[in-house]
Amino acid sequence: MNALDSFQSVRPRLYGIANRVLRDPAEADDVVQDTWIRWQGTDRSVVRDPDAFLATSATRLAINVRQSARARREACLGPRLAEPVDHAADPALAAERSEAVELALRTLSEKLTPTERAAFVMREAFDCPYREISRVLSLSEANARQVVTRARRRVCQNTTERN
Repeated sequence: MNALDSFQSVRPRLYGIANRVLRDPAEADDVVQDTWIRWQGTDRSVVRDPDAFLATSATRLAINVRQSARARREACLGPRLAEPVDHAADPALAAERSEAVELALRTLSEKLTPTERAAFVMREAFDCPYREISRVLSLSEANARQVVTRARRRVCQNTTERN
């Protein structure tokens, strides 16, 4: 059996393992993709049981993602949004908020592709389900999850690099 066939035969199992560990379909898809990359870089002539190797790799990768998830979320949270303010009462605050929104939009347009921007805004600003995002952007639902996850990661990385 070749490398692709070995991987494809256990792919659903790998996804199930990753999804049970992470409880996030997008992250589970990432782990399955990372497992495939690891499998490609492995000397398969020394692997006695490809299914066990792939399952172990997926498990370890999922655990690593799970352990680092808290640190990523904490780094991405940033300050809480203030309560709505009457901008007519404080024009300086209105200008400051306008600049902050402009910076955020510039960051989105500079750092994300048009597809990533659309998916990110639909999910984060309008809480659209992935099924709707996939329909609007002509993507599979799994791909829509991946696009949103990657966009979120890039936005969070850029936010933490600035601070």
